[in-house]
Amino acid sequence: MSRSGKVTVVGSGFYGSTTALRLAEYDIFETVVLTDILEGKAEGLALDMNQSRSIEGFETKVVGATTTADGAGYEATANSDVVVITAGLPRKPGMSRMDLIGVNAGIVRGVAENIAKHSPKAVIIVVSNPLDEMTALTQIATGFPHHQVMGQAGMLDTARFTNYVAEKLAVPVSAVKTLTLGSHGETMVPVPSRCTVNGQPLTSLLPANEIEELVERTRNGGAEIVALLKTGSAYYAPSAAAARMAKAVIEDSGAIMPVCAWVEGQYGISGVYLGVEAKIGRAGIKEVVETALTDSEVAALKVAAEAVRSKQADVKDL
Repeated sequence: MSRSGKVTVVGSGFYGSTTALRLAEYDIFETVVLTDILEGKAEGLALDMNQSRSIEGFETKVVGATTTADGAGYEATANSDVVVITAGLPRKPGMSRMDLIGVNAGIVRGVAENIAKHSPKAVIIVVSNPLDEMTALTQIATGFPHHQVMGQAGMLDTARFTNYVAEKLAVPVSAVKTLTLGSHGETMVPVPSRCTVNGQPLTSLLPANEIEELVERTRNGGAEIVALLKTGSAYYAPSAAAARMAKAVIEDSGAIMPVCAWVEGQYGISGVYLGVEAKIGRAGIKEVVETALTDSEVAALKVAAEAVRSKQADVKDL
């Protein structure tokens, strides 16, 4: 198998370490770098992952690196092709994603500036919360073109919607196609008009009130898990989503995925990072794909855009 490229995962908590392992097990990268500010943590996890290679049958090398706020240790990440930023505090029960904006902004800004210094051509995938705002902050801090910075949200939210529909109708998840756009928060826009089950419209299989229940559960999907865990937040499904995005980048696949991307004119919306469908490739966002939506879904998407616009404008000062 041909392996190429280098991917860095910043932050080796549950989310980051699981993402790093998924990327290594794809066996398509030459190197996966995992970093953390806790001395020895990333190195220890990397050693553990490398020792699983002969069991799982992959050759990608995992490298651990301790980094500091002043930029020490980032040399290990130099010339990365893709960087996944997971750094920051997770939610606790009762917290919204927006409750994290102050503390995580400082962390993400520092990470972004160091990544820009050492990997100026990297495509960055942001997963730190609040997602839409941290994606905007990363682009500002790096100074990268908008297409080079994206956020992971729609992939996860769509996967949650798909799972809920499959469970509701007792069908395989492979039979269900859903889509979720908008913000990664209260103005999330699950799109029932794009949902099918074995090719049949979801609207023909469930009454409107039951579909709305699934929509609401999707919007609150992260909070539901946080409340059950009591400490920490989701990481299995989020890491799967982020890893798939990184894979699409390094393979220049052109895969169309729901992600947080810079919107400039699509759906009548401009100048904001927002959850939309986009074609993913080696340079990041190759194209934002404007899909057919109902009038009410477009209206909800515009509400989401305005809800995140002011917060994204504010992050430049954080």
